[in-house]
Amino acid sequence: MKRLPDAKQHLGEKEAEEVFGWILDGETSDEDVARFLVDMSARSETSEEIAGAARALRTRLIPVEAPEGTVDCCGTGGDGHHTLNVSTAVSLVVAACGVPVAKHGNRAASSKSGAADTLEVLGLDMEAAGKSAEKTLAELGICFLFAKNHHPAMGRIQPIRQKLGVRTIFNLMGPLSNPAGVRRQLIGIARPAYVPIYAAAKAKLGTERTFIASGDEGLDELSLAGGNELADVTGNDFEMRRVVAVQANLPHSPVEAIRGGEPEHNARALEALLSGTPGPYRDAVLFNAAATLIVAGRTDDWTEGAEIAAEALDSRKAKTLLEKWIAMAI
Repeated sequence: MKRLPDAKQHLGEKEAEEVFGWILDGETSDEDVARFLVDMSARSETSEEIAGAARALRTRLIPVEAPEGTVDCCGTGGDGHHTLNVSTAVSLVVAACGVPVAKHGNRAASSKSGAADTLEVLGLDMEAAGKSAEKTLAELGICFLFAKNHHPAMGRIQPIRQKLGVRTIFNLMGPLSNPAGVRRQLIGIARPAYVPIYAAAKAKLGTERTFIASGDEGLDELSLAGGNELADVTGNDFEMRRVVAVQANLPHSPVEAIRGGEPEHNARALEALLSGTPGPYRDAVLFNAAATLIVAGRTDDWTEGAEIAAEALDSRKAKTLLEKWIAMAI
């Protein structure tokens, strides 16, 4: 067994890639990994460490073919707010707008219901969704890349994450390691002050365009409650800006208004949303969908993006897409 270095000391990008290679390959003990992850999180991961760790995970994933312009929308998790599954709903809405979406996700690690948990309750077979990912992405414009199916190296890590029950660098690595190799993304993170650090990591890895966003209250998606820190990453550089819901002509709402629960609860809320139910959940989805449509190149206007997304809901295109997806993934 290899002994992990003292996580209180910063690692360079190359060293981080090597160390996380050891972790992913099972060359370290679970106890050492748990200590290492907690210590690293306590002093905050650097952009070099995040980029290096993501590279280690990328070299061990099972890739899928994706159409040109495929996007992803996901959060790092670990924000402690236990909201409804916003990015999952956004993925359906954006795909219904004609933008292919390779939704990368997992079961809950530190929340009550991850994307996989909610979609499974709705009837999407996770094993079948993984096997048919390329087919559904090509024919329907959407797929779910379940980490269990596409990141076999994560198999020994998931029990450690669940036992810890807190966010670690693995929350940060996942969105940077989409098996479809997406070049355009909306990534929500749970620490507003950390947005530029994470954006720097994304810039090191390269992208056509990615938004890194965090609500002021620590929400790992664009929040309706107040302001949001947003990094606009293009190529190997980024710029910071502030974003608020009014820019998309949407009302402010407290985070409590989109509080979620167990998978069954979140699944019912998602069904209601797709059936036209108005309210804060819909508004949060429209806000984040607008951002995703902007990075996808469909629009450069927040209000127009929200309107395009609203049409996908009101026409029931998103609802029909989910039904077709469930039927195909068997």
